Amino acid sequence: MAKFLVTGAAGFIGSSLVRALLERGDEVRGIDNFSTGRRENLAEVLKQIDFREADLLDLNAMHKACAGVDYVLHEAAIPSVPKSVVDPIGSNRANIDGTVNLLVAARDAKVKRVVYAASSSAYGDTPTLPKHEAMPPNPISPYAVAKLASELYMISFFRCYGLETVCLRYFNVFGPRQDPSSPYSGVLAKFSIQMLRGEQPTIFGDGETSRDFTYIDNAVSANLLACSAPASECAGRVFNCATGRRITLNETFAALKPLTGYKGEVNYAPERAGDIKHSLADITQAQKHLGYKVLVNFEDGLRRTVEWYKNQHQPVGA
Repeated sequence: MAKFLVTGAAGFIGSSLVRALLERGDEVRGIDNFSTGRRENLAEVLKQIDFREADLLDLNAMHKACAGVDYVLHEAAIPSVPKSVVDPIGSNRANIDGTVNLLVAARDAKVKRVVYAASSSAYGDTPTLPKHEAMPPNPISPYAVAKLASELYMISFFRCYGLETVCLRYFNVFGPRQDPSSPYSGVLAKFSIQMLRGEQPTIFGDGETSRDFTYIDNAVSANLLACSAPASECAGRVFNCATGRRITLNETFAALKPLTGYKGEVNYAPERAGDIKHSLADITQAQKHLGYKVLVNFEDGLRRTVEWYKNQHQPVGA
């Protein structure tokens, strides 16, 4: 049994990781400042973990959080391109300064490995598809810059201090417990709730924007594999975490209609600043070095997600 620290433990991905670790019998410590995380995401497992309400910007709290920990799964962030455009300073503090604090604390505590929730936004809007890890980064938004800078910090802490780090570039992760109530929410969470309520969803642009939508179970699996893979295969490296398939927003809307029973049409609005037109991952490196496999495809993931929202007594954000 290993001891894990999950940052952003009350978030969508963080809370999913907490559950997966508990199911394996691991010991879990979680931290969250609830800036974007939700207490409800941990409600039924809170008594099973060592949870601490703490901020990454509090270095002393990070030292205490990392003490005695084997692995850190670093999910905490302000995960929004539009929000970073509105508040680049806040994005920088949370996503870069907080990460450096955590790395210093993990180094001092002699943590075995830190796995970082990096972002496909680092690739920017280069026309080359699929995106592969050897491509030069080309971030557009302040959020993307911050996530890329944190990747580089991860790599530098491995090279300078020997702290094993692995970066997973997430491609549009979705699934149960993703908060649809924020204006910055993931499109699938937002569309699912809106269409279940009979409300008209909005697509920014012409709907031909495409994404490599990745169901949460795939991201959880990638994190666990990144902890167990030999250091020679993964330490100080970056890997795509995705499915290797892209779906347009128009296709997404069409797939959601029968699942939600929505009878209306979609609203189209102007494209948003910082948004990327197309995103598709090459997952060869993750398959080769981590043993990563796509466990749940888009259609099955979408069905599970809509069923979860249907089964909530009151949909999240209602």
